[in-house]
Amino acid sequence: MPSRDVQDFIAHWSSASASERANSQPFLLELCDLLAVPRPDPHPANGYFFEFNVVEHNPDGTTSNGRIDLYRRAHFVLESKQFQEKKTEASQLELAAEEAGVIARKKSSQPVRGTGAWDDAMMKARGQAERYVRAIPDDNPPFIIVVDVGHSFEIYADFSQAGKAYLPFPDPRTFRVRLADLADEKIRERLRLIWTNPAALDPAKQSADVTREVSAHLAELAKSLEEAGHEPEVVAQFLTRCLFCMFAEDVELLPKDSFTELLNSLPTTGEDFEDVMRQLFREMNTGTGKGISVVLRKKLLHFNGGLFSNDTVLPINGLQLGLLKEAARQNWGNVEPAIFGTLLERALNPGERHQLGAHYTPRAYVERLVLPTVIEPLRAEWENVRAAALTQARAGDLKKARAEVNSYHERLAPASRPANSAGDTRRYNCLLRVFCCVFCRFLRA
Repeated sequence: MPSRDVQDFIAHWSSASASERANSQPFLLELCDLLAVPRPDPHPANGYFFEFNVVEHNPDGTTSNGRIDLYRRAHFVLESKQFQEKKTEASQLELAAEEAGVIARKKSSQPVRGTGAWDDAMMKARGQAERYVRAIPDDNPPFIIVVDVGHSFEIYADFSQAGKAYLPFPDPRTFRVRLADLADEKIRERLRLIWTNPAALDPAKQSADVTREVSAHLAELAKSLEEAGHEPEVVAQFLTRCLFCMFAEDVELLPKDSFTELLNSLPTTGEDFEDVMRQLFREMNTGTGKGISVVLRKKLLHFNGGLFSNDTVLPINGLQLGLLKEAARQNWGNVEPAIFGTLLERALNPGERHQLGAHYTPRAYVERLVLPTVIEPLRAEWENVRAAALTQARAGDLKKARAEVNSYHERLAPASRPANSAGDTRRYNCLLRVFCCVFCRFLRA
């Protein structure tokens, strides 16, 4: 759709008056047109319907009827609200006229956007959507969307489709999409896939695709270095440093694309590789402070943790350099961390795998164990902590509210430290998402 139509949509709905019931369906219908996805079906049996009826089973054994604002089977549950913008301060003339009874200012109990009350209302709407998910027979859609009509979308995902661990998607920093963000084609594509092919957004599948693409090449590279007479552990440590550089440039811990460009600048024979890489590893180990890298010509951070304290670089030939360049061209932000285990498991002799911790545990298997046994109890505990903290904050005792959150954070932190295996890495990633929810909530409090 042309950008003018996108801008018209944004301009029209950002100025719409607050009326949740009147505006919700027209807004969502026009959103479907904007995203070029089908509109909801008039027949609820087809599983894509406004005001989809569900029966909630309450803890006391009673039931209550609910209606999902918009539901698409195996895709999403959408809860729609419309809150109010912060009003501009009245002028002295308006205040005088109001005091004299000439005009009356309308009062509203609706939360004002951008305030703590609004944030609480959006969280409450998310909780309502989660209850609706539990009330749907035979379906746990991967996405929950909370819409503030004319203002924003908040997106949560649970790709295990257990319906019990919806977390901010794609992450706690960017799960909230403002209406103006729809001008970005990437944002519209994300929403389009939620409507049409939510599985395509599953990070596990994206990681698996990229990981499969590069792991075979890296395994061959590892084998060739080992066959050249280098010790397997030395090969593993050297490749780990190289792979970290690929990851670091893609998440911009190193200057964007700098490592790939460095590899491309080297002679195709592999000549000078050892000297250049050894200098880079040394600079990464110490950081450049106020200076710049001799190799990359940019300032570098200090990468502590000991990974680059050993600056051993193995000599490589032109074919081996080509495999490194091919690996560097991939998007390492999407590569499964367990690729290190995969690489070693394929490349090293069976007797050496256990020694180096190279056993690979599939991501889906680990997540199936981690979510019900670790994450879901932590999430349930967090909801109780959050409710208690909000109660204390509303009573004016912010000190106790912060202490409540801090106490939970301290209990969570020791469990969130990464370990060595692929299973531990996946557990760490899941815990990190819970940690981010706590941290972001604490910042907004």
